[in-house]
Formats: sequence, C-alpha cells, structure tokens
Amino acid sequence: MLTAQGLSIGYGKTRIGSGLDLSVGRGEILCLLGPNGCGKTTLFRTVLGLLPALSGTVFLGGKPITAQTRADIARQVAYVPQAHAPPFPFEALEVVLMGRTARLGLFGQPGRDDRMIAQNAMDRLGIAHLAQRDYSRLSGGQRQLVLIARALAQEAHLIVMDEPTASLDFGNQAQVLAQISTLARDGAAQGCGIILSTHDPDQAFALNAQVLLMKDGNRQAQGAAHTVLTDANLSKVYGIPVSIETTSSGRKVCLPSLNVQSTPTITSDAFIIA
Repeated sequence: MLTAQGLSIGYGKTRIGSGLDLSVGRGEILCLLGPNGCGKTTLFRTVLGLLPALSGTVFLGGKPITAQTRADIARQVAYVPQAHAPPFPFEALEVVLMGRTARLGLFGQPGRDDRMIAQNAMDRLGIAHLAQRDYSRLSGGQRQLVLIARALAQEAHLIVMDEPTASLDFGNQAQVLAQISTLARDGAAQGCGIILSTHDPDQAFALNAQVLLMKDGNRQAQGAAHTVLTDANLSKVYGIPVSIETTSSGRKVCLPSLNVQSTPTITSDAFIIA
C-alpha cells in the first residue's frame, strides 16, 4: 500500500536522513525505532505528503504521493497522533465521525450511513459504550482508542500512528497494543497496514513487527524484530549496553543496563505483554 525508495528527508536544504527504504502492505506492521531526534517524525511527515522528499519517491497505492491530492491521500491513509485536545467538549462519537470528513464533499454533513460507520468502528474496538461520553474527560487509553476508531471510520487501509502508547499507563498500553495487533491481523481482506513509532523495542517484539531501526536520520538495521533487535544493534543505537533476554514463556524482552558510567537520556522503560 505504501513504499518509499531511496528516500532522503529534511527541511528545505537541511538534510536529516537519507537512504531510507520502506514498504507496508495489508496485515503488516512496520515499527520505527530510534532515540529522540533520529528523524522518525520527519519521516512520518514525508510519507504522509506533508513534507516533500529531498530525494527518492513515496508511492501510495502504486502512485507517487506527489501526484495525488490531499483528499486522495486522506482516503488511503489515516493518522493517529500521540495526543489530541479538542477545542470543544465533543462527544466521543462526534470525534470518531470526524474521520468521515475525507469521504464528504466540501460542505457535506455526515448522514445516517456515516454515523453507522463511526458506530461500527467504536464497536470493533469495544468502546461503543463511550459514544455519548465527553471525549475530553476520558482516560488516556480511552481517548487513544477513540482516535484509532476515528482512523477506522476514515476507511483508509493504512494507519500511521505516532507513539500511540506515549504517556499511557501499563494497562492502557497493553490494551492499545492488543487493538493494533488485531487491526493488522484481521484477515487479508480487512486487515490494515500499520506504521507506528515507539521508544520501546519490546513493543516491536510483542507486535511481531517489521522494524526500521534509525539513528541520526539513517537506517541502522531493517527487517523482522527478532533479527533486527539484537544486543549489538540496540546498544549502538541507544548508546548504552542492552541485552535481549527470553522469558520462560518464550517472550523476548530488552533489558538496558542500569550500570552505566554516565547518565544517559532515558527514552523508555522495559515493557512486557503477557
């Protein structure tokens, strides 16, 4: 659904990264990993068509993204931000209905079918009971699920998520990741392609994702999580000793060393999904 070849990213004449290739199809999850400032957000903005590539090409649905209108792109790609603060106290269902904007005309209003699609998206995520609740008063995990429902209501087959579990507690992280896994694995006909960024390598293991490991805007390693996320690769990218351990259940987890000489920048905690 989306491919990028020989991509160089940046702002104006300022190059942030280069030599980036990626591809995401139905039922696939691509996880972008790397320290703060490595270029993940710039890469997101480029593949969404919000920033022009300095070189290389992004293809969406087999066509260059530069040859498509914003409406064309919005019908194919949905975006889930880290957080969302609405200017008014919308009900959760109203927030989900906003995903229908890409399907309506210039001054179109959502009709009965649009409301049904929005309601079905909430049903699919198990949050139908929140439909009439004040979105701004929901928990962080509930708001994130509402934003994912909004992306589903958009009826795009590719969902881009910017650190979807940032600032969520342990339980809500597990809930959101479980829904992401379900969305991707929901059969070849209905499954979504998903690109997400995270600061936690354990999430890539939990999601059985493909991984693009980045540092200083460049690709350090790319491939399946169990081959890319090694002691050596993670230690090099994050600048601290990291070891990959296997739990008694067979789950792989990343353990950063707590015995470091200097004080590193902590970007994430170990995260395990049972």
